[in-house]
Amino acid sequence: MTTIDYRLIDSTLRDGSHAISHQYYAEDVIRIVKGLDAAGVQVIEIAHGDGLGGSSFNYGFSAVPEKELIAAACDVTDQAKIACLLLPGIGIVDDLREVGALGVKVARIATHCTEADISEQHIKAAKELGMEAIGFLMMAHMNSPEGLVEQALLMQSYGADTLYIADSAGAMTTEDVRRRVNALVSALEIPVGVHAHNNLSMAVANSIAAYEEGAVNLDGTSAGLGAGAGNCPTEILAAVSTKYGINTGVDPLKLMDLAEEIVRPMMPRQQVIDRAGLILGYAGVYGSFLLHSQRAAERYGVSQAEILLELGRRKVVGGQEDMIIDVALELARKHAEQEV
Repeated sequence: MTTIDYRLIDSTLRDGSHAISHQYYAEDVIRIVKGLDAAGVQVIEIAHGDGLGGSSFNYGFSAVPEKELIAAACDVTDQAKIACLLLPGIGIVDDLREVGALGVKVARIATHCTEADISEQHIKAAKELGMEAIGFLMMAHMNSPEGLVEQALLMQSYGADTLYIADSAGAMTTEDVRRRVNALVSALEIPVGVHAHNNLSMAVANSIAAYEEGAVNLDGTSAGLGAGAGNCPTEILAAVSTKYGINTGVDPLKLMDLAEEIVRPMMPRQQVIDRAGLILGYAGVYGSFLLHSQRAAERYGVSQAEILLELGRRKVVGGQEDMIIDVALELARKHAEQEV
């Protein structure tokens, strides 16, 4: 068997959920999983955009219960492992048990990049269930390389098999990624991965830089479908990797077909770096705030850009979606007072 240079995890059916307001249906899941599986993608992640248990008023309701979609994915994959994301406090250990019974083999346990200590119970539970456990540190631009190492060592001590940093705001430059990955690879005994977003148009370059610094797990989504201005596009990452002579074990042409013929036609908007998407990366704001802030701007008659910039100034993080409404209301009141 040919050895691959890095493992590709596709998150179209999880992170992509943000971009379509969590409106996936079983037929969408089946077509995308079959396409990714046929292309040789090693791991396919599926869940509500905010992870297991995320379907709620605060984060947005799923069109179909996520466990029905997960079951459909597990039924049609031939070689790829199915993964789920869980954020402690949104998902619970019972969710891991239920998806494990459905056939999920990989659990990604995600916390803010300074809160790894809340992941212990869930990482250990995943291991007890026979799953691969991946520690996932979100909004990694908000912590230094040294700080990320401290958090990663905690997840490693809990039993994590792999450690990921997520550029959830798409705010990191290539040098930012290199410094963080280099520090983690040097300090950890487990493999490192990177989950990149494209708000600064850096996702592919950052992923390749991460690989060059020793990361052996990289994420992407078909056609870049994901929160904010989107994720690292799986088909582009695979094509660029091939140009560099990096063996991914996947077929770039099949990934291109999937993106063009199945994923793009179902997207409500193409993943472009417009003003709002760029501000997310510029201000360091969590990618999934894009549509929430757009709705708040329309509802309260204020600028989406103003909302996002203020959220960035306040260093608001994932899980604080309620602050979007607070900020929009404050801006609306401020503008009204100025007009008097």
